[in-house]
Amino acid sequence: MAVEPGVPAYDFAVPPLVRFGPGRVAEIGAVVGLFGRQAWLVGGSRSLVHSAARSVIERSLAAAGVAVRIVAESAGEPTVGQVASALASLPVEGRESAVIVAVGGGSAIDLAKAIAALATNSDHLAAGSRSAEALDALVVDHLEGVGSGRTITRWPLPLVAVPTTAGTGAEATRNAVISCPHRRFKKSMRSPMLVPRAAIVDPELTLACDRGTTAAAGVDCITQLIEAFVCRFKKPLPRALVLETLPRAVQALPRVLRDPTDIEARGALSHAALLSGMALANSGLGMAHGVAAALGVECGTPHGVACGLMLPVALRMNAEAASADFAILERAIDPSAAGDDATAAAAFTDRIVAVCAEAGLPQRLSAVGLERSRIGWLAENSGGTSMRGNPVELSVERLRAVLEDVY
Repeated sequence: MAVEPGVPAYDFAVPPLVRFGPGRVAEIGAVVGLFGRQAWLVGGSRSLVHSAARSVIERSLAAAGVAVRIVAESAGEPTVGQVASALASLPVEGRESAVIVAVGGGSAIDLAKAIAALATNSDHLAAGSRSAEALDALVVDHLEGVGSGRTITRWPLPLVAVPTTAGTGAEATRNAVISCPHRRFKKSMRSPMLVPRAAIVDPELTLACDRGTTAAAGVDCITQLIEAFVCRFKKPLPRALVLETLPRAVQALPRVLRDPTDIEARGALSHAALLSGMALANSGLGMAHGVAAALGVECGTPHGVACGLMLPVALRMNAEAASADFAILERAIDPSAAGDDATAAAAFTDRIVAVCAEAGLPQRLSAVGLERSRIGWLAENSGGTSMRGNPVELSVERLRAVLEDVY
């Protein structure tokens, strides 16, 4: 295969510090201590508040002389209201030595990113104002496509991300996805400054995930790797990361679903999730993620479940345009794959569809509660940054026809 000698200009933003491996959550005190003397914890009920890991985290922080305080509890995908409420209750004193520590899945990490960013980018908070209306507007105004277009201009509070699922890669991304149920949107707050200062990726933390969470997160990770590799905005470093890790992820997810205690396979998935975050943050995504966001708004479908439903659809839709890239991915997984691109690409699609089927996620839009009369709305609201990266440009009319076929 001929390779062009030139390399296009690109940016690449990742966490400056990554500690990966089983048991490394016990090092959290030393990591947080690099950035401050107070840990403001953000996490979910299961991932932090009532988790077995909480005592390990608190002991490590205490041993490092870091004070601990839970400042927000994540409850599902973060909303404008949750972010505003967390900002309203942030401690007034000690902010100069505070570190936001996110322990949980992508939702908890995204909530923490928004808190960390707006804590330093709000004149209202700086002036001591905690008006619910002002804080609500503050959040919306920093989201793409719905507010006044305000951007992150000051460095957020330092953020240390500790993922407890292996899927979103939020520990390495530059955005926070925030929804608003009553305004009916799901949008991103985005800035290179939102990338966490450190990520502690401990595969043992994912042992607490049930099968459904493991399956949805794993398919989300695989979707991110594939879409980052084939999207219109693909870049060389993200593609190299995908080639390194997608074969591991495709082999590891079925192993974990068959044996949830397989820590080696869980480690491969946690590593893949981390690298998928790096890849998507520095490249782009595509149709599966574009529709998944709108499906979450309309039906409340968990993000990984929506990606699992849409990934096979996106693979078939992009089969011709992305044939060469699909073939490269298949040969990375199976070095004995066919030499001609069409055959190898078809084998890749079949392989990924089979992984999605084994995950047991819904395969029809009707299965996640979408009413047929809302397909038009779904097509019209599946645009945005992710859809713009899809290899095939899709009009609303064409996307609606595709969605009709999978209803």
